[in-house]
Amino acid sequence: MSEEERKGGGGGGDDGAAAAARAAEQARELQDAAAALLTRTRAEEEALRRRAAALQGELRRLREAAAAHADSEKVEEDLDRATCLITEGDVASLLPSKTQGTFLRMFLGPVNLRAPRKEVQLKVKEEYNSYRNCLAVSWFSSDFVVPSTMVME
Repeated sequence: MSEEERKGGGGGGDDGAAAAARAAEQARELQDAAAALLTRTRAEEEALRRRAAALQGELRRLREAAAAHADSEKVEEDLDRATCLITEGDVASLLPSKTQGTFLRMFLGPVNLRAPRKEVQLKVKEEYNSYRNCLAVSWFSSDFVVPSTMVME
C-alpha cells in the first residue's frame, strides 16, 4: 500500500470509508485523552487548593503565636513574605474568594473576581480602566450638553 493510499488519497470508496473510520477512531481516542487530562488537572487543582488553604491557616496561626513574642521581627518578616506569595502570586486563584460587598452582591450577584493568572489580572484591569475613562468622558461631556440646552429654553 502506498503512502497516498494510507492517508486516504487513493481512489476507492472502501479506502474512503476506512479513512473515515480511522479518523473517527482517532477523534474518540483524542476525546478520551482530553477527558483524562481534565480529570487529572481537576484532581491536582483540588489537591493544591487544599494545600493552599492549609498553609494559609498555618500562617494565620503562626502570626498569632509570633505576636506574643517580643523578638518576632524576623518571624513577622518571613510570615509577611509567605503571605504575600500566597495572596499575590498564582496561588491566590486557588484560595477561596473574599466576601464581596453589598453593592456587588446586590447588583451583580455572586461573582468570582479573582483571575487565575497575572496576565489575565492585568488585562481585566486595563479593560476596566479603559471603560472607566470612556464613561468619565461621557459624563463630563453630558455636563456641558445638558445645562446648555436648559439655558436655551
